[in-house]
Amino acid sequence: MVNFRILVRRTVLVLLLVAIFTVIGTVAFLQFPGWTLSDALYMTIITLSAVGYDEVRPLNDQGRAVAALLLAGGITSMGLWFALITSAIVEMDLANVYRLRKTRRKMMQLKDHIIVCGAGRMGLQVMRELIHEGVPYVVIEQDPARAEEIRSLLDDVLIVEADATRDESLDEAHIWTARGLIAALPDDVSNLFVCLSAKGLRPDLEIVAKAFEKEDIAKLHIAGADHVISPTITGGSRMASVLLRPQVVSFLDVVTSAEGLNLRLEELGVPADSPLAGHTLAEAQIPQRTGLIVIAIRHAADRDAFIYNPGPDEKILADDVLIVLGSQEQIDSLQDTVRA
Repeated sequence: MVNFRILVRRTVLVLLLVAIFTVIGTVAFLQFPGWTLSDALYMTIITLSAVGYDEVRPLNDQGRAVAALLLAGGITSMGLWFALITSAIVEMDLANVYRLRKTRRKMMQLKDHIIVCGAGRMGLQVMRELIHEGVPYVVIEQDPARAEEIRSLLDDVLIVEADATRDESLDEAHIWTARGLIAALPDDVSNLFVCLSAKGLRPDLEIVAKAFEKEDIAKLHIAGADHVISPTITGGSRMASVLLRPQVVSFLDVVTSAEGLNLRLEELGVPADSPLAGHTLAEAQIPQRTGLIVIAIRHAADRDAFIYNPGPDEKILADDVLIVLGSQEQIDSLQDTVRA
């Protein structure tokens, strides 16, 4: 990026040089008989700017020498000024080209990343959560000013400045290797088109969409969204719950917040080759080995149902998902056991 402090400093120097030539020329012309301050200043200005007007008063050899020196100084000053402007434009263009190439080079290496469409308040919160979890992501944002603001807030953020509803924008964000997409644009129509475009390119891609209007939730599901979040509905439910069940809400804040807490809710998939597959919870001894609490199990055979507070005889099968509660260290320990 252009260093604006250097640009301002150089501009001040050029203006100072012009001011010095103006003072010198004015004082020099005042030395000739009959010249007024107005005549001397005007003659100096038209000479420095090389506009080619007639002489204010007839000049002798000494006067023409002064005019020639001022003309040379004016041309030099203008040359420096044009060079300054040109260099600033070139620096800005080169900075943008370098940043674009760097972004594309990083995106070429992405795999299993999340595409975040929209860098508004919700999109920014999503990015911060992904950063905390160490999940790679790409942002698609159409507004250049908002994109620049996000770059100033987040380090090394990958942004595609384009319309997220267009197929080529999703292609540039490497939708072919993404693990999921979040449609968080500022209106439901845009989010609906994102879902249609994304599902058209990747039918197997998991999509989470934001909906402002309740009646648009079903439409977003039809358009391809696997999950639809309505800030209005969830926000209203949460506000009521704070008054009706304050301790429950406080507990959920603890286990779902992403910053500075030791307790987390996490989901862990059980691959077919996991040593836990085929064993009961009693045989797996997850609480005894890791200290985690198994909240629920979702069996691969029935993805729409959870078994809450599973008993010791509940069997863990291949491709099941365990919902556990505990510290990050305990979760990491169980992940090592699951993948052993």
